Amino acid sequence: MFDKTVEILGDFIDIDSSEITRDSALVDDLGLSSLEVINIVAAFEDEFGIEVPDRIIPTLRTVGDIVDFLEENAE
Repeated sequence: MFDKTVEILGDFIDIDSSEITRDSALVDDLGLSSLEVINIVAAFEDEFGIEVPDRIIPTLRTVGDIVDFLEENAE
């Protein structure tokens, strides 16, 4: 799931995927804006056929947070 997460993130950021870890912070380390985070969440929803509740989005602060959410909720 980590590799697929990094692949999707790669569509939104210009950073070498080898520099992305589970601990990479979406805003502080990857330089994403809050709007970009929402667009990324939408991409994950489309890719995995899930819905991320609005109340969950602020808790997705790191790549690992996204991976954990997807592993628990994606089919």
